[in-house]
Amino acid sequence: MSRRYQPRRPYRPPRKPPAPPPPSAEDREATEVSGTVESLVFRNDETGYTIASVRPAEGRSDPITVVGTTAAIWVGEELTARGRWTRHPQFGWQFQTDELICITPTSAEGLRRFLASGLIRGIGKVQADRIVNHFGADTLRVIEKESARLEEVEGIGRIRRQRIKESWIEQRGIRDVMIFLQSHGVGTGQAARIFRQYGSDSIAVVKQNPYRLCDDVWGIGFKTADSIALRVGVPHDSPARARAGLFYLLQTQADEGHCFGTDADLLLQAQEMLGISIEILADALQSQIESGALIREEDRIYPRDLHDAERRVAAKLKTLLETPHGHRPIEAGKALAWAEQKMGLTLADAQRQALQTAIDAKVAIITGGPGVGKTTIIRALTEIFGARRLKLRLAAPTGRAAKRMSEATGQEAQTIHRLLRYLPAIHDFEHNADNPLEADCLILDETSMIDIRLMDQFLQAVPDSARVVLVGDIDQLPSVGPGNVLRDAIASGVIPCRRLDTIFRQDASGLIVRNAHRINHGERIESGGPDSDFFLIETSDPEKVVERVRELVARRIPRHFRLDPLEDIQVLSPMRRNQLGADNLNAVLQQSLNPTGPSLMRGHSRFRKGDRVMQLRNNYDKDVFNGDIGLVQSVDEEERQLVVLFDGRPVKYDGNELDELVLAYACTIHKSQGSEYPAVVIVLATQHFKLLQRNLLYTAVTRARKLVCIVGSSKAIHLAIRNNEVRERRTTLAQRLKELVRG
Repeated sequence: MSRRYQPRRPYRPPRKPPAPPPPSAEDREATEVSGTVESLVFRNDETGYTIASVRPAEGRSDPITVVGTTAAIWVGEELTARGRWTRHPQFGWQFQTDELICITPTSAEGLRRFLASGLIRGIGKVQADRIVNHFGADTLRVIEKESARLEEVEGIGRIRRQRIKESWIEQRGIRDVMIFLQSHGVGTGQAARIFRQYGSDSIAVVKQNPYRLCDDVWGIGFKTADSIALRVGVPHDSPARARAGLFYLLQTQADEGHCFGTDADLLLQAQEMLGISIEILADALQSQIESGALIREEDRIYPRDLHDAERRVAAKLKTLLETPHGHRPIEAGKALAWAEQKMGLTLADAQRQALQTAIDAKVAIITGGPGVGKTTIIRALTEIFGARRLKLRLAAPTGRAAKRMSEATGQEAQTIHRLLRYLPAIHDFEHNADNPLEADCLILDETSMIDIRLMDQFLQAVPDSARVVLVGDIDQLPSVGPGNVLRDAIASGVIPCRRLDTIFRQDASGLIVRNAHRINHGERIESGGPDSDFFLIETSDPEKVVERVRELVARRIPRHFRLDPLEDIQVLSPMRRNQLGADNLNAVLQQSLNPTGPSLMRGHSRFRKGDRVMQLRNNYDKDVFNGDIGLVQSVDEEERQLVVLFDGRPVKYDGNELDELVLAYACTIHKSQGSEYPAVVIVLATQHFKLLQRNLLYTAVTRARKLVCIVGSSKAIHLAIRNNEVRERRTTLAQRLKELVRG
């Protein structure tokens, strides 16, 4: 249970800073300005777009606003900008630059600002003052060439001195790389990731083979690499470009859930995207197939890893079905009677049939919506297998799903990644086909979320003699990654499956469960009264939608239901971008719920102590995974580090790793899969038209345990419920299973 929520002070919008005074008529004629960077009003690390407050070197004493694009800029640097004065209708006079040049500062005040800006880990405002007071204009030379002398300054010992020197070298290297890459169209956020990957070799790697970036650097896609390649002289019709483009198209299709593309479509799409002849592309495709990077089956073209994963999953399921289990058979009738007595309940016929299937079969699937008894089935199986002293392992794809599993059964459940135990030293899982898990039975929950790659890794670690029970809801959104494992396994018809469709949950009188099933059956939802658990707040104006969401999360739900907005309430949106997307909603909610305190900035996001954040990628070194949610425990502005608590476990992030995190007061419905929250606020508007589907709304509603509030329009809800067109994914798992098992 969450701690009892204590209301915070009322939200007050931040005051806008006063506009700088207008330049004189003489100043407005200037085409060049220079001065010291006092502060960064706005900075987009991806594009380099910058709004800076600059103290002029001479003339007027008031700071001026300079707007432009630069690869790297820090507070305290000396800036020269060429351009023209313009008048912004909202923010007043600004100097709009065509060229913006920054150099390291030479004045004492500039050096103080420069060192205290967060550029160098280990130096804050106090230490910056001490260092500059001690070394004056020689400060940067001492840091770079005589760093041992830093120990002459109070508060700096050997360890801090080394950290300062290392940070200075790193930042200088990043700056060189940034300037080179920005001249080739790369944003500074991407440049920082390239530098983290290749270090001082970054420029050499980019010049030699820019397409390596697609595979080696997270967040760098083909389009960025291709832009760099063309700028550094790779020919437009180069075979290397053709090969990289074909692979990119298959990766794009994998991101949409597909395991393969057809050769004709692939070549036509590549011709349109790259402007390369079909002949060159066909040769490039054939060379990829001959090298083994791509696999051809009839007219289907697979990336090798997805082809191999599908084949291994099908083969492993066949092996499991055909291999006898390694323990005495369980008599289902007696086991069910014993489980009913042990748990103090009477099972319905559908539940008894599902349990009997799970007990009798080596591999079984249990599917159904909310409240139909899937958790009861898992509890009963846990009791039965435990009574027989069988080695049982429980797992789920996300930490929250595993935690719910543990709470329901009283036994340890783990995420699949932690169950298999990833070893960073060898970049692989400890448990695999050569070192399987010690288990007689494995129960896997939320299977609809699991893509073909993760299912492959899981099944390879399962002993052939073990029994496997797959539990999930096929009516939810499919996995974010490629494949449609649960649906394909059911469609194959070779794995025993039971579908539960009768509501058993005690709160079935509430509207959450009832409306989830109404949505799934294509029926209109019901909205309740003041004491209901399901509300619709009708408004079609985007600004009013945002304000209603802020008011619900910050005031109305905490006050009426005594829920903590930081821990108990999750805002869900179909998309990340636009006014009603998760990114903007996060900014609004952060300003309302957690507006002040030490912070670190990365791109458009600012992270503060107390913020709820989400991990965006699997980071095996940190043992955090895509979709994990945590709370920022501390922020160190001087060291440019923060610590996030994931399920009570502290994880440290350096400033250059913050692109792995996003604020998570709001998130997309896809990202919420596998999680449950006491309350969800769902944003649904007609501007989400392209994404409005029945399974999207169904997934959003089934994330809530106690309360659902939909803010938006009835028309959008109607469109979502009516659109039951399941977007087919190109997979061949069902076909492979049929062919293998039935011969």
